[in-house]
Amino acid sequence: MQPLNKIQVFLKRNTKNIKGFFLLFYAVGVAGLIYSNTFQLFIQLIPFALLLSIVALAFSHGTFTQKQLIVFIVIYLLGFLVEMVGVNTGIIFGPYNYGDSLGFKLYNTPLIIGLNWLLLVYVTASVMENTRLHPAVKVVSGSILMLGYDIVLEQVAPVLDMWYWHTGNVPVQNYLSWFVLAILFHTLIRMFNVNTQNKLGPFLFVCQTVFFLILLIFII
Repeated sequence: MQPLNKIQVFLKRNTKNIKGFFLLFYAVGVAGLIYSNTFQLFIQLIPFALLLSIVALAFSHGTFTQKQLIVFIVIYLLGFLVEMVGVNTGIIFGPYNYGDSLGFKLYNTPLIIGLNWLLLVYVTASVMENTRLHPAVKVVSGSILMLGYDIVLEQVAPVLDMWYWHTGNVPVQNYLSWFVLAILFHTLIRMFNVNTQNKLGPFLFVCQTVFFLILLIFII
């Protein structure tokens, strides 16, 4: 058996343990960000947390078909390019700039931000995968989940040095653009019949949402 296959089998057989690990991981993250003496250290771990979630989801996903890989790459690239245009022009989301906690930037845009879009599309699509709703309803419902997540995240992002709005307030334009993009990405998932059935997907979506909600309560 190939090493990658062994990892996939291990994850599938130990889903409960993996979920327990992520519960502990996010709990430690909350504690580290709430405690002022460790705040700056845990700020620097934000990209690592995102990458860790992506890797866990990738291995839990199983075998990737060529079609799936193409759709995922397109979502990453479009997510990054939209953010690059947005942060340099202010046209798409409104005037904002990125901080340093998301890591290396290209044209003022963190390379990891495309992965953030991909992660959120995947986990919200995974939530919808467990329903018997019409594909069009899944697209809209998944996009609403992403919008709700963003509403919470936007309140915490400046404190975590992720990004800052020039006006100090989140413009309605941001939420409208976010929802439209979410619709577009979820449509790609459904149009090409990409399977996002993943036991970790809905779980990680809940973990991240609760994570930012707790930070919103204790930090803001």
